[in-house]
Amino acid sequence: MLRIFKETKIKFIEYRKAAIIFSLILTALTFISIGYHKIADGKMFNWSIEFVGGTLVQLKFEKPMKNEIGQVRTIISKLGYEGSEIKMIGPEQNNELLIIIRKHAEASALGKEIREAVGKEMPQNTFEVRRVEAIGPKIGGEMRSNAIIAVLLSLIGILIYIWFRFKASFGVACVIPLFHDVIITIGCFSVMDKEFSLTFIAALLTIMGYSLNDNVVIFDRIRENMRMGLKGKSFIELVDLSINQTLSRTIITSGITFVVVTILWLLGSETIKDFALAMMIGVIFGTYSTIYIASVLLVWWNRKWPIIRA
Repeated sequence: MLRIFKETKIKFIEYRKAAIIFSLILTALTFISIGYHKIADGKMFNWSIEFVGGTLVQLKFEKPMKNEIGQVRTIISKLGYEGSEIKMIGPEQNNELLIIIRKHAEASALGKEIREAVGKEMPQNTFEVRRVEAIGPKIGGEMRSNAIIAVLLSLIGILIYIWFRFKASFGVACVIPLFHDVIITIGCFSVMDKEFSLTFIAALLTIMGYSLNDNVVIFDRIRENMRMGLKGKSFIELVDLSINQTLSRTIITSGITFVVVTILWLLGSETIKDFALAMMIGVIFGTYSTIYIASVLLVWWNRKWPIIRA
């Protein structure tokens, strides 16, 4: 295995109290932000239309539209659809706009209304309506419930898998950090008032898988070192040794993943930016939680119910 660090002896677990306090503060800020949005907006999250219902209208223009989005937004507002989201989709040269209206409307009538209004106000730039999709509030509510269930079932499945592969102690120490990573990512999106869409749910599931893989690598090394016995070391020293032995792998995989998703966020289309942003947050806190949440929980478990005895 490629190693960029050799024979490191960093005492990670020594900073466990500061790390836990930091995580608790971030968790508290997450719930404060959610509560603020509930009071101010009447809803906890900025749900996308997939979850609350609404209408999508996709337009393709003949000429560049990057500097004309504000004009289109004004036209849509005049029609009575204030607060609609308008963004470029696909490569910039495609000149395609996606209009997201957070009201359920009859698709063909809305498409005709927007076609006539935009055509009248912007006759210099011909366009075509590529698609009009309407999602009812009932279907949106069902999708929202299914998305939440998908995340919870994934966490339960991971707990069962780790429980059988390792021990109950490893299973609990592995799943709690996944909750941590999901909550912190949700908190960041809540603070930035970002949209909670199916793309974001996909990012959460990806983050959980990534963080799980990181946990399993370190837990495997801890288990290998446990088989050789403590040999005069404390369990904390054994965990620190295991983290240091896998540190190069952690830095390389996390670093490469972070660089890739950062490039996606900087250069990708609008439709992929939120996914990339969620992954950037998830990679940072997934790596952090593997060392300072999962490993620390294992240390605390061993103190109360010894996993290995001296």
